This record gives sequence, C-alpha cells and structure tokens, in this order.
Amino acid sequence: MRIHIVGAGALGCAIGGTLAEAGSDVTLITRNELHVHAINQQGLVMRDGETERVVPAKAAIDCRGLSVADLVIVLVKSLHTREAMGAARNIIGAQTAVMSLQNGLGHEETLIEMFGAARVLAGKTYVGGVLLGAGRIIASTRGKRTIIGELDGSISGRVTAIAAEFERASLATTVSDNIVGTMWDKLLINVATGALSGITGLAYGDLYSVPEIEQCAVAAVDEAMTVARAVGVTLSIPLARDAWMMAADGLPPEFRTSMLQSLDKGALTEIDFINGAVVRAGTRHQVPTPVNQSLVAAVKGIEYRMTRT
Repeated sequence: MRIHIVGAGALGCAIGGTLAEAGSDVTLITRNELHVHAINQQGLVMRDGETERVVPAKAAIDCRGLSVADLVIVLVKSLHTREAMGAARNIIGAQTAVMSLQNGLGHEETLIEMFGAARVLAGKTYVGGVLLGAGRIIASTRGKRTIIGELDGSISGRVTAIAAEFERASLATTVSDNIVGTMWDKLLINVATGALSGITGLAYGDLYSVPEIEQCAVAAVDEAMTVARAVGVTLSIPLARDAWMMAADGLPPEFRTSMLQSLDKGALTEIDFINGAVVRAGTRHQVPTPVNQSLVAAVKGIEYRMTRT
C-alpha cells in the first residue's frame, strides 16, 4: 500500500516510521527541511523507552513530484488543513482514500468539501510522538489503539484493508461502525490534558502531580461529555476521570502534549478544534461550558502574547 502522510511531525513519523519498518511504501511529508534531510540521509531514529532504532524512510518537504497514493493520512495542524491539502491534490487520485487522524473535530467537513465524501475516512489514534530533533523522535506505539471508520458507519473493504496494513506493522487498529463516537472519545482525551499542559508548560510527569490540575481537567471533560450527550453521540468512556487517566496511559513522564509543543515553538495551537469545539457545540445545544471557555481564553491569551512579542 502506497501511503503518504501529510504533516509528518512527531506523531506522523511515529505512525509512518512504524509502517515503513514493516514494509509499507511510506512518504513522510513535512515542511521541516532539517527533519526531511536527516531522515533521507540517515533514516528516522525512533526511541521507544530506553532503546533506539533507525528506520530507513522517505521524506519530502512537499507533494511535488510524488505519485498518487492509495492512502493519504492527514496529520497537519487543524488550522492548516485546507492549505496543506490544497497543495496535495496531485497525490489524490480517483481511488485514493483520504483519512484524517488529526486532533479535535471539524476536519472531515473540510476534506469532504475539497475531495468529496466518497474519498474521506475518519480515525483517531492514541499513538504518541515527541520530536527530539532533526530525524529523531520518541514513538509511543505499544498498546496504543488506532480506530478508523467510514463516516456513514459502514464496514467497507477499503477501511478493512487499511486496518490490516496497520495491524501488519503491529499498530493495534480496529474498524468502528461508530467513528463519530470514537472522535468524541478522543476529543475527551485531548480536552483532559492539552490546554492545561500548554498553559502550565508542564510535561506529563509534573502535570499529573498537581491535584488542582486534575480537578480542572475532570471538570472540563465532564462538560464535554454533557455536550456530547446533548449532540446525541454515543461515547465509550464512562467517567470524566477515566479520560484523564487514559490520556497518560503508557506515556513517559517527559511526554509533552501537541499543544505544549506548539507553544514551545511559538506556533498557534489547535485550541479552536479541541476545547473550542466543545464550546461551540455547547452553545448550539444550550449546554454551559465555563471551564472549557476559560481554558480557550487562557490559551488564546498566550497565543496573543506570542504574536505581540
């Protein structure tokens, strides 16, 4: 299976490197020129616990000159989806499946608008990744589930084939007939830790050492679960604190959320597609979301300060 990963940062490289190691034809696409050069020259260095391995991999800074893919995995930051996929049209053919594994909600609507509903799949992954430097990442894949599915809930041949490709690489993958519920499940995980990690600047080891942070996280998730029920979504996570605990399951103390990684780099975050998505859905369904509104405001304040300085 020919797979192109658009937005191959830490997470994209964790997934793509694992697939490439198992024999899939993978191209990692990222604007990080130093990262691309290092991967193409020396391979992708993947750290898992205390061990490191080097995976031969292909990388490119854009889609020019690349062939049409069987599967395009979208992992760019949410606010860059339209721009990045507009520049990726040459790799999308009549039979190409376009699958978002991005954080948050709302990307599928953009992809459907651009490429048609027949091409678009959805998914969520609990795989983790941290960029250590050019060509080097932490990859947290063991025991981390990826769930994919058709937006209409059908179990198609193409989604089954993609799951098999992932499974062949020991990426635990299941096909869901309730992918919208799965997307909300993952949103709860992101709501639990993303904004709070970004605001405090704490990696997981310290984040989980402050009881007041846990209380705030559980309150934010509880709001999101109330909104999901109002929308009519069927969740698989029963309690708000379960999402808080699941967020850190199997990840090292030094793990930094993608929101914190963005702020560390002085980049805008995906807050509008995570806690912001909860606030918007809550407004539509008349469900109060004061905790998530406060987290959005705090992150927006940090972003504003960055742009001013």
